[in-house]
Amino acid sequence: MGLPAGDEEAGSGSPVVPLKQSVFRYNSPLVQVVLIGLVCFCCPGMFNALSGMGGGGQVDPTAANNANTALYTTFAVFGVLGGGIYNILGPQLTLLAGCSTYVLYAGSFLYYNHYHHQAFAIVAGALLGIGAGLLWASQGAIMTSYPPHDRKGTYISLFWSIFNLGGVIGGLIPFILNFHRAEAASVNDGTYIGFMVFMSAGTLLSLSILHPSRVVRDDGSRCTNIKYSSVRVEVVAILRLFFDWKMLLMVPASWASNFFYSYQFNNVNGVLFNIRTRGLNNIFYWGAQMIGSVIIGYIMDFSFKSRRARGLVGISIVAVLGTGIWAGGLVKQLDYGRKDLPLEKLDFKDGGDFAGAFVLYFSYGLLDAMFQSMVYWVIGALADDSEILSRYTGFYKGVQSAGAAVAWQVDTRNVPFLSELITNWALMTVSFPLLALLVHRAVKDDDDDDLRKEGRGIPVAGAMH
Repeated sequence: MGLPAGDEEAGSGSPVVPLKQSVFRYNSPLVQVVLIGLVCFCCPGMFNALSGMGGGGQVDPTAANNANTALYTTFAVFGVLGGGIYNILGPQLTLLAGCSTYVLYAGSFLYYNHYHHQAFAIVAGALLGIGAGLLWASQGAIMTSYPPHDRKGTYISLFWSIFNLGGVIGGLIPFILNFHRAEAASVNDGTYIGFMVFMSAGTLLSLSILHPSRVVRDDGSRCTNIKYSSVRVEVVAILRLFFDWKMLLMVPASWASNFFYSYQFNNVNGVLFNIRTRGLNNIFYWGAQMIGSVIIGYIMDFSFKSRRARGLVGISIVAVLGTGIWAGGLVKQLDYGRKDLPLEKLDFKDGGDFAGAFVLYFSYGLLDAMFQSMVYWVIGALADDSEILSRYTGFYKGVQSAGAAVAWQVDTRNVPFLSELITNWALMTVSFPLLALLVHRAVKDDDDDDLRKEGRGIPVAGAMH
């Protein structure tokens, strides 16, 4: 049986025995977070590179938009259910099933390159939505629950850097393979085959992830004492999330956190740049994510002694930065629209004309990583147990994917670019005060945690601080 839903301290009451600290201990949180980072490097990292080219590498984004709508519709359902499935099946089976769907999705665009039939891509997108829900619920549980609670920002930034290195390498694939095809309508077959090779490797690597009950922190505490949950426990716990005030405060941030991808990939990178330059831009877009995650991870872990203060400062910094970047996007967006597209696509050799649009796209990547890493930190600060956090992150990914499904279909309906930008800016802006309220009310400072544990007779691992 599982833990009672909402009991954030359950499973942590057994005495903890400090271990010899070893960076390379296989059942350590560090090694397991690195491994899940490599899995995501190969699978969603390559998917991001594929999507980031705009239209899935095709001149007409319709097939990619419809495939992504199907993807995020099923993702919305299985994102919420994914946490429960992860608790029942464990990480290996959940990740193996999830990763395999990425290979099929890339293969569907290889097929589309020859036959231009949307049906395969749409079905593959729907299946990928199921798989992505399983993968990201597993990833979220591992990334937020395995680290010691005072280093979650550091571990999140480590994961985000490894994961987005996949987008960087994935961006190199279309850039190199299409370097002499600047005017081509779509990327070549080798691009999709390259993505499939990486995704297949990630599927096999998923078998290296340990069950959370086998992962031991350096202070001797385990990520969870529960080896297997049950369907009844998970159904009840997941339903309770929809009435949990903490999750409700996170809904706007969850909805906003992938909503902007269709605009940025299709209507900035896809509209302004030619094929080879879109691949180059992706290298820097995902590279910017690595930089952004490291910056916000440091702020959330080390800027102030108070954990609550660190959370509020991190949210404030991302809010200010986001306002500036979206304002810069507005200035650029006023130069073109759906009815007055640029006459010529920008190439990376175009000097100053290329530089301004490139810096904007780079900044969008920086903001994405800082925003999502900040949200993950907030989730991780709400609990330490893997079973609880798998549900929290599953809820986050479910709502996130529902927003993305709407966003991709909005773009398919030819909504004006300016309207899409303003909507994205507004959604992100609304989320900041609600996240700040959540941190203020629900995030405990380290001293509060220690006093609470001492009052229950639980050994405090503060000697490591």
